[in-house]
Amino acid sequence: MRNWNNWGAQNSQYTTQLNDSMKEMLESMLGSSIGLPPATIDQVMANVPKSRLPANPLVTMDAEIRLRHARGHSFPDWLAMRCNKVDSFPDGVAFPETSEEVQQLLQYARDNNAAVIPYGGGTSVAGHINPQQSEKPVLTIDMGQMKQLLNLDIESRLAVFGAGVCGPELEQQLQEKGYTLGHYPQSWELSTLGGWIASRSSGQQSLHYGRIEQLFAGGKIETLKGCMDIPTFPASSAGPDIREIIMGSEGRMGIITEATVRVRPLPEHDSFHVIFFPSWEKGLAAVRNIAQADVQLSMVRLSNALETGSLIKMGGLPVEALEQALVENGIGEGKTMLTYGLTGSNEQCQFASQLTAKYCDQQGGFAGDDALGKQWAHGRFRAPYLREPLGDAGYAVDTMETALDWVRVPQAVENIETAIRNALQDENEKVFAYTHLSHVYGQGSSAYTTYLFRCGSSHAATFKRWQKLKAAGAQAIVDSGGTISHQHGVGVDHKAYLMAEKGPLGIAAIRNLLEMFDPPGLMNPGKLLPDAE
Repeated sequence: MRNWNNWGAQNSQYTTQLNDSMKEMLESMLGSSIGLPPATIDQVMANVPKSRLPANPLVTMDAEIRLRHARGHSFPDWLAMRCNKVDSFPDGVAFPETSEEVQQLLQYARDNNAAVIPYGGGTSVAGHINPQQSEKPVLTIDMGQMKQLLNLDIESRLAVFGAGVCGPELEQQLQEKGYTLGHYPQSWELSTLGGWIASRSSGQQSLHYGRIEQLFAGGKIETLKGCMDIPTFPASSAGPDIREIIMGSEGRMGIITEATVRVRPLPEHDSFHVIFFPSWEKGLAAVRNIAQADVQLSMVRLSNALETGSLIKMGGLPVEALEQALVENGIGEGKTMLTYGLTGSNEQCQFASQLTAKYCDQQGGFAGDDALGKQWAHGRFRAPYLREPLGDAGYAVDTMETALDWVRVPQAVENIETAIRNALQDENEKVFAYTHLSHVYGQGSSAYTTYLFRCGSSHAATFKRWQKLKAAGAQAIVDSGGTISHQHGVGVDHKAYLMAEKGPLGIAAIRNLLEMFDPPGLMNPGKLLPDAE
């Protein structure tokens, strides 16, 4: 059973509590705090209004089901659920089992002038699945019943899935046959294949397996104008790629019901390792050289000094022994940590390991104990579970992410962190912010910033603090020449910044495309594009 108001499933292996080191660190950096008292499910359910939709055998109007589909997992979503401030709900929720039922539901929505929200795993952190306050009723279509492996073409290495399949179910079905997709976003436990495509997802090991752009080969999309089939080709020069139009469309054109993806045999070897550098600059040089030399790693994650120190304190490993070993190898204050993955054949991984050691040695790198890499792998999906215990203690956490050319990365990271740290100066509140590079390319890198701050005395005060922090970080990203999102998508939270990236003509082109697929404006309205002036 999923938690109704916070991340993950009840009794998950990743459910966690704050350890003493983390509590001490938070109090020393931000000051003591008191958590906002959490609302009960009955309190929030009492706000679910009567449905505005007519009865339909495919649609339920059950209050709890509507509540559980009312919000995703952005910070405003979490805060609203915790403080009983959810102000809009879907009027009905459907669980189709076939593409034909999805088409029936779209016709039902059209007949009743209802907005349609496609729902995968509900893991959005940018407001993708939130109903708008509107005179239109809202129908949420949960794709979770369409999760089967429909075909596996071993010769072409193509697998066809129902788009509602979540990460663990997808991998289980493939691995039973000796194959893998290898797409592991941090939301992997809960998020779905259709959601990955609709939001242009990137997995933790995309350096080896590819982002969803490289994995999505074709599929079926149900639209208000009928079904669109995208055939599979290894490559094509026949005009614009329709796959690219669908990827990142965030439910504005239609609902992905089937997806064909490129799969691989299970790797012989899959492991993770850690190297420390004496400075952020040395670490940056090493990972840039690794990326531009096309070293066949599966993951490269470089934590800056603040994140490195935090991870060491929170890691549960013998800190004193680790610190002593680092100092003995010339690595002290300002150290940064690289976590990298080796995935593939034994021969490939051995060669990649040697090349990685070469480029890291050039920058004074020191290999950490293998236990550090194993610890990262064991807890790779744990971070979202920290939001709830942090909230109980009175602290809030959120993230911002972007991608930039290498020439912009160092200054951009400094600018983004500084903007976030200074955003609450008018309240004399401190903010703790740190960054890692989660994905690297020959051209540049992503930059993923985590920030923590004290909750205010109320929902309104806490939400206002978040608004200041989000706006400051987003503007710093735009000013630094970065994309507003490398892996989280646009949704509601990022749409105001899309103009800076696409330009007026680009926004107009996207808007016209959406209107062609959805003339009445029913498909996930209010998401992706900036509000029309």
